Amino acid sequence: MDRILLSTLAHRPPEEVFPHVRSFADYPRYTDHLKEVRIHGDGGVGSVYDLTLTWWKLSYTARSKVIDITPPNSLEWRLVNDIDARGEWRVEPEPESAPADAPTASRIYFDAVYNPYSADTNAIALPRFVSLDWVVDRVEPKLLDEAETVVERLVADIEGQPRDVELTIHEMP
Repeated sequence: MDRILLSTLAHRPPEEVFPHVRSFADYPRYTDHLKEVRIHGDGGVGSVYDLTLTWWKLSYTARSKVIDITPPNSLEWRLVNDIDARGEWRVEPEPESAPADAPTASRIYFDAVYNPYSADTNAIALPRFVSLDWVVDRVEPKLLDEAETVVERLVADIEGQPRDVELTIHEMP
């Protein structure tokens, strides 16, 4: 299993950060590769999100199920189709890291554990002569760049304006 554990600081308390982290329907604004989000449920535990992703010549819809929510600190999810993956968005108060012009801060963590080789190759329409290994070799290095873009745009939504965001990489495959 591979793991991605990233974090960044938002200059707001967890109660203001968590609704943005929880709002999967807004995520297409944060990345160029997520084209559509469809929700099945009320957004609570048990809700399933269809996340349509595109990259290069590939298009894929991941189904992510919310398995636990502990506001304003944690949302756990797992994919329910085609690939073994699970993760958590976590928000922890970190007031000691707030800059002088902000009253407080929270650390936002994105933690994902996955097996890229568990993908059902029948579920992903690969172009002729393109192997899953080739796709994984090209996608994994792009994950960090994509994570930075998502985090910068998420923090801009949370704080109401864009700024340079420091992304801390705790673990990467």
